[in-house]
Amino acid sequence: MNELIEFFAACIAGILNAVAGGGTLVSFPVLIALGIPPITANITNTLALCPGYFGGIIAQRKEFKTQKNRLWQIIPISILGGLIGGFLLVHSDEQSFRILIPYLILFATLLLVLQVPIKRWIQYRSDIHSPPSSVQYGGFLLLFLSSVYGGYFGAGVSVIVIAVLGLLYDDSLASLNILKLAISFSVNVTAAVFFIFSGTIEWLIVLVMSVGSILGGLLGGTLVEKINPDLFRWVIICVGLLLSGAYFYTG
Repeated sequence: MNELIEFFAACIAGILNAVAGGGTLVSFPVLIALGIPPITANITNTLALCPGYFGGIIAQRKEFKTQKNRLWQIIPISILGGLIGGFLLVHSDEQSFRILIPYLILFATLLLVLQVPIKRWIQYRSDIHSPPSSVQYGGFLLLFLSSVYGGYFGAGVSVIVIAVLGLLYDDSLASLNILKLAISFSVNVTAAVFFIFSGTIEWLIVLVMSVGSILGGLLGGTLVEKINPDLFRWVIICVGLLLSGAYFYTG
């Protein structure tokens, strides 16, 4: 029965990530509710949702050819940040991480609230001249810090990353979304590789959820142009607020 719940949670998370983002706000609490320790649940969830990012990269592989120079700039920063975030998570104790859970979920939920204003701001900036070098250096620092957060928890990190990319590059939202996908994949895979050697992974759950996340990602990809992503986003926001309130109350 638990495997079925884990499968559907990952499937829903895959759909949400493909349509609006924030899938972790569904799958991670489900693992906690099934009695999995918080750190193990977070690590297992990160590993299980990685295939969804890979699927997105395969789908847009032609677009990456136009971003080679920028990828060489940002991928090393993302890998380093993801590695540090993963290290911090593995070396956190369960009680401390449990205390942080409601704050992390609330933070990720608020990021989803800001998603649309951030996208509008990026579209507005695309018509303005390139940012000065001081802003770019600050943007790379923010990208590193975002990657650390992504390796540590990850929910909502794509919203932070797309805002930082808006500081760094005067591109369309579609072009920035390709870079965002590469960063998210790099952070998650780096953290996942680090987690493999931590000895705190529920491999059966990873297998079950990986299949669910792939199917959800494929389904979300086919539905993304047929449904209203804002509706999904506000559903996730409401769920996130309820979950953070529940964790604050019970914690």
